[in-house]
Amino acid sequence: MNILMVGDIFGKTGREALSRWLPQVRRAYDVDMVIANGENVTHGKGLFKRHYDELLFEGVSLVTMGNHTYAKKEIFDYIDEADRLIVPANKPRALPGVGSRAIEIKGRKVRVTNLLGLTFMSGTPQNPFETIDDILKDDDSDIHIVDFHAEATSEKAAMGYYLDGRVSAVLGTHTHVPTNDCRLLPKGTAFQSDVGMTGPFDSAIGCDVGPIIERALKGIMTPFKVAEDEGQFCATLLRFDDASNVTGIESITINPQRPFKM
Repeated sequence: MNILMVGDIFGKTGREALSRWLPQVRRAYDVDMVIANGENVTHGKGLFKRHYDELLFEGVSLVTMGNHTYAKKEIFDYIDEADRLIVPANKPRALPGVGSRAIEIKGRKVRVTNLLGLTFMSGTPQNPFETIDDILKDDDSDIHIVDFHAEATSEKAAMGYYLDGRVSAVLGTHTHVPTNDCRLLPKGTAFQSDVGMTGPFDSAIGCDVGPIIERALKGIMTPFKVAEDEGQFCATLLRFDDASNVTGIESITINPQRPFKM
């Protein structure tokens, strides 16, 4: 079995890149299931229902989120019915949403859990290490993938080793830059610090570079503007054997300087 995790889909360019490249990647890598981080899908922050539906139409089985989960208030209108949406499990308890879901793919129970990091992260999330322990107490899935939406690579590495041998994979999201550290940890869990971003390529992690440079030069809070160009596609492929053990992890990057080759 092959499972693909698509990195943070950012704005219109990210949605277009997903539509363009996902079908080709699925065919080339014989993908059985697609997971995608969708917290930046709508104008770079949050997720409208029509865009959630669009992700499902494109073939995404489960949509994970992050620190911008509730940025668009519309989510409160549809979140209870969105049975393929996964929000950070360690969110404040008063906020709605499901933090871990399992679906059946080719006779196997595949669970995906979304966690939010603590370091350099706004809001008031609960401790993600304690939260995942509670989830694992009742987990009977064959495959369990954790999307750890966090800022610090050290915190992501700590989570990877903490869950080594207890889940199938710990894949980082949030920083929008794919990291060159795909590996299998000593007890068999696949790990990568960050899957990367599916969105604008000629940008500062998805935004026009002009306002970002102005912030750096003048020290003023200029508004972000979502960049638009031909885009990039970033994802991570997980390979599993018949016993549902991870046998490989591979980073996939497609952009104007790294064209896709079948």
